[in-house]
Amino acid sequence: MISFLLSLIVLLLGFLIYGRITERAFGPDGRQTPAVAINDGVDCVPMKPWKAFLVQLLNIAGTGPIFGALMGACFGPVVFLWIVFGSILGGAVHDYMSGMISCRHQGASIAELSGLYLGNAAKWIMRIFSVILLVLCGTVFVTSPAGLLARFTGRAMNATLWSVLILAYYLLATLLPIDKLIGKLYPAFGVLLILMAVSVIGGILSSGGRFSIPEVSLSNLYPDPAGTPIWPYMFITVACGAVSGFHATQSPMIAKCITSEKQGVSIFYGAMIAEAVIALIWAAAGVAFYGSTQLLYDALESGASNVVYEISSGILGPFGTFLAVAGVIICPITSGDTAFRSARLILAETFHLNQKNMKNRLLVTIPLLVVGGLLTWFATSNDSGFQTVWRYFSWSNQTLAMIALWVATAYLLKKGKKPITTLLTALPAVFMSAVSMTYILMAEEGFGLSSGIAWPAGAVFAAVLFAVYLLQLKHTQAKV
Repeated sequence: MISFLLSLIVLLLGFLIYGRITERAFGPDGRQTPAVAINDGVDCVPMKPWKAFLVQLLNIAGTGPIFGALMGACFGPVVFLWIVFGSILGGAVHDYMSGMISCRHQGASIAELSGLYLGNAAKWIMRIFSVILLVLCGTVFVTSPAGLLARFTGRAMNATLWSVLILAYYLLATLLPIDKLIGKLYPAFGVLLILMAVSVIGGILSSGGRFSIPEVSLSNLYPDPAGTPIWPYMFITVACGAVSGFHATQSPMIAKCITSEKQGVSIFYGAMIAEAVIALIWAAAGVAFYGSTQLLYDALESGASNVVYEISSGILGPFGTFLAVAGVIICPITSGDTAFRSARLILAETFHLNQKNMKNRLLVTIPLLVVGGLLTWFATSNDSGFQTVWRYFSWSNQTLAMIALWVATAYLLKKGKKPITTLLTALPAVFMSAVSMTYILMAEEGFGLSSGIAWPAGAVFAAVLFAVYLLQLKHTQAKV
């Protein structure tokens, strides 16, 4: 319990101290933001700061910090360390820089920013990579709520029919101006996400010792520790809540809606810290409710949605049941719709299609949803379909985070920032480079190599990128 409470304090201090350090590194000023300068009534629309914060939180979170944290908790309370320090030093810096650099470039996507700061080849790689990630994300967040809804409606409405209805909602959310549907619904749903987490931890703390949160240790408590080592598996499993490349696709969406650059630290950095708090609570709830990582692992075999339901109802009774059902249905849907919306914006940038025109929006959106529908059919018609889509989504998510952090590093270098300042993004970029490469070399869905090969190869890959950074830093400093 002490470790958990200390983790919450460190997250708060991280926002107050490291958040300001990150803000000073970027240097917000009084220039006009896209919401003011463009204000197209569709995507670039002024939004009040509190509303922008809640929309950003729900955009980046959904059930990500719940499902990922619960799966990460199978490693034991060591996951607390990754959630806390990963979010402060990596995830929140990643989200802030992605949002603010986009704001400086009229709300450009991470793909366009990659082209500006890493070259034309990087732009095309990121265009393809980002759209694939976003469609996978949208698919993942169709299947889980559709399956749960089908449990409650039985034969009257199966998972396929619910999937079609959710995709129909995605069509509206992707096409309509951001303030018409997302801007009105998301603040309330964001409050629901926070209420779920606060209620669960409140129930644990007031349980009179019935539920106990263990203290942090470095031990790997995964049921199969030899086959699933902490490095790199835990760092891929817990993405939302620590470091997540998906956020780099979402932050530019809200970058189009803030009315002052000085709002960025509260909205972008702050939303990531809030997501980390949610992830920390659910990781603690997983190990506290089931009592052992083996029992938690066994429960997850029946699906993360069922685990959320069991924890919420077991700790909070009927009120928890209502929260769980509402949360695991609404929250993933609100990540899926903004995933498709972001994909629309990236493709519109690629093909230079003005999105004020409804015909152009339809031209991009319909094919995206058709692909999403086909992937949803695959995920729901195969026993291992959902797990396969999720695994590829998880790795591509962290790889995107790696690239976004290198984009931010290139931006700081180009702006002539001090070497110590550029390390703010370069060090987490190096770390995520090692994570991404090591995982794809080791993972079953990757190359399936042994740790004896994958670990050194991942370290060499990260070291090479760091060497390139040092050479570029030397070149940049020589010009000053």
